[in-house]
Amino acid sequence: MQPQIHAASVPVFKQMLGALSEVLAKAEAHATARNIEPAALLQARLFPDMFALVRQVQVACDFAAGVSARLAGAEVPSYEATEQSFADLQTRIAKTLAFIEGLDAAQFAEAATREIVIRPGTPKERSFAGQAYLLHYGLPQFFFHVATAYGLMRHNGVEVGKKDYMGTY
Repeated sequence: MQPQIHAASVPVFKQMLGALSEVLAKAEAHATARNIEPAALLQARLFPDMFALVRQVQVACDFAAGVSARLAGAEVPSYEATEQSFADLQTRIAKTLAFIEGLDAAQFAEAATREIVIRPGTPKERSFAGQAYLLHYGLPQFFFHVATAYGLMRHNGVEVGKKDYMGTY
């Protein structure tokens, strides 16, 4: 039996990143079909003080990889935020999926009680038990950025609905 923390994290990240990938594919097709410069969607924001689509996707990927790594007791991968196109974002998602799929469920055996420290050595340092980290910090952060990316595309006329947000489950 796979550890519960693995079951509550990696498959969820995989489902939602797969859905995000499909939403981005629809956004790219939308831009092409309507002669919209891709940057108009890639740099779209819901409000000036919020991240643009590109950054929303990067951060969602970073949370999926970082949360999974910390829970598994693995090194957190570091990816430079250099994406500027839909293809770049698809590569970022694929790289993230490959990383989390490479984590063995057995690595999560002690994840519920593993101490997770975020922002170590800074005034914002915070320590969690693994279960609280996943359920009260990691998943909400991840979903916020995925939902915001979806909302940005929907707001900009990309024909997506709840099924697109949810993906295959």
